[in-house]
Amino acid sequence: MGRIPADYLPPKELWPNRIYKLPEFQTYPQQLNSTEELLDKQVAAGKGDRIAIYFEDKKIPYKAVLANVNKLGSALKRLGIEEADRVMLRLPNIPPAVMANFTIIKIGAVSLPTSALFSQAEITHVANLSESKAVIVAGAMLEELEKARPNLKTVQHVIVVGGTPEQQAAWKAKGYLLWQELLDAEKPECDPVRRDRMDVSVLLFTSGTTGLPKGTAHFMEEALIVPDGFGKHCWNVTEQDIIGGSAPIAMAAGYSAVAVIPYRFGAAVSLIARFTPEAMFETIQNHKVTILSILPTAYRKMLQVPEAEKKYDLSTLRVCTGGGESLTAQTYHDWKAKFGLEIFEGLGTTEMMFVFISSAATKKVKPGSIGPAIPGYELKVINQETHEESKRGETGMLMARGPTGTVYWRDPDKQKGSVITGWVKAGDMVSMDEDGYIWFLSREDDLIKSSGYRIGPEEIEDVLVTHPAVADAGVIGVPDPVMGQKTRAYVALKKGTAEAEALKAELIEFCRGKVAVYKLPREVVFVPEMPRTITGKLLRRVLRDRATKG
Repeated sequence: MGRIPADYLPPKELWPNRIYKLPEFQTYPQQLNSTEELLDKQVAAGKGDRIAIYFEDKKIPYKAVLANVNKLGSALKRLGIEEADRVMLRLPNIPPAVMANFTIIKIGAVSLPTSALFSQAEITHVANLSESKAVIVAGAMLEELEKARPNLKTVQHVIVVGGTPEQQAAWKAKGYLLWQELLDAEKPECDPVRRDRMDVSVLLFTSGTTGLPKGTAHFMEEALIVPDGFGKHCWNVTEQDIIGGSAPIAMAAGYSAVAVIPYRFGAAVSLIARFTPEAMFETIQNHKVTILSILPTAYRKMLQVPEAEKKYDLSTLRVCTGGGESLTAQTYHDWKAKFGLEIFEGLGTTEMMFVFISSAATKKVKPGSIGPAIPGYELKVINQETHEESKRGETGMLMARGPTGTVYWRDPDKQKGSVITGWVKAGDMVSMDEDGYIWFLSREDDLIKSSGYRIGPEEIEDVLVTHPAVADAGVIGVPDPVMGQKTRAYVALKKGTAEAEALKAELIEFCRGKVAVYKLPREVVFVPEMPRTITGKLLRRVLRDRATKG
């Protein structure tokens, strides 16, 4: 029986306090398997013919999902995947992503969904840090993995989803395994491996805010906590619901909406592999989505579609929620005016697994505010220096605690700074009003939030200064009406180098492949020199002031 080495998780004294306030959280057995709870038990209860997944024109019932999960489980066990082994997923939001995640957890292994936008350096880092034993990858996403393949120290199997017959033949020649062939060779039989409710079952990696992505550990019980908390008390999910959204399964918000919440209630998920505003509208209309969970950026892009309120039927929608960045009061009012629907904003983190603040908890929106703590969680705002609790209306650091909490994978130093007296440091500067609603003011540091991703400027700066024409660089986020923020690079050129528009484009392209696509600078501005302290520290606030003044 596999075990994760004890030192891969931080010492227990560095963990946040986990509190289980809701009665639902008191009923979980000590040994359980979340796939069995979310999938097997729905089929056993007679819901096998209910639709579990809508994707494009496909409708996949619960019993078909379970059959494929069991076939893949048998195949993975035959390949030597054992309890606590890590299996990396490189898949967009397609049915195999849901099935693979269920399978990995069912056989007792650890599911590790990764961003489709990771560069080969990030794939290598995550695979090696997690010691992944296998990778399940979409054929369309194989290129970056193949570039990283020589540096992957522990990966024994690569399983490819999709592809033409010609592509599949080429992949097999390289020693890769084919998803469909594995399913076709197995019987739909696979017993669940029940593990301790506090055993790691999922690893989610951050967007790489300060350098390479950080791993966050999530436990078996969390696949029940998220639906029993947020799903039940905020979305009020029933088996009649169809939950749609575009956040990828590699993000905490996407993972919870796509791979967890619907199945606890016998509901369905509506998948969309690639977001465009028009595709999202069509998906809502065609799949009859009832609950929509997308990023504020997505709402803003959808608002730009001309006469969308006349073109598309959104009559099935009953709840709209969003998070990942500031929604803004303007977006709330524009959406409500155009479609007659409120957006219940929310805030969550990869570390906390899902949303822990949301106006969906009370169904009362204060435009511009994120909302109060959702049932099961507690919030407080503390003074940044003294750590004493701030008065209502005063600015301070946001702290949270509940049945989930920050536990970093193989990073005790990062863990030390993330928890204060048992409370999780959320990393935002906020205020709390008399009703307990949180009002976002700024990031505690210089992080850039763009289209739901958190971007650390240092990583981009480190790449830019390796270009032969660049003497110095500083990166900030500047306001953008669609993305929330876009990444702007200020660049000081070496003496004798002429400023030119072509060089700006060249610098952006220079970063491609060295950082993830979503981290690429959107703008380059040339400056004579970078503002720095006498000790050499870059003053990004000066760059932000410069950007504000135009």
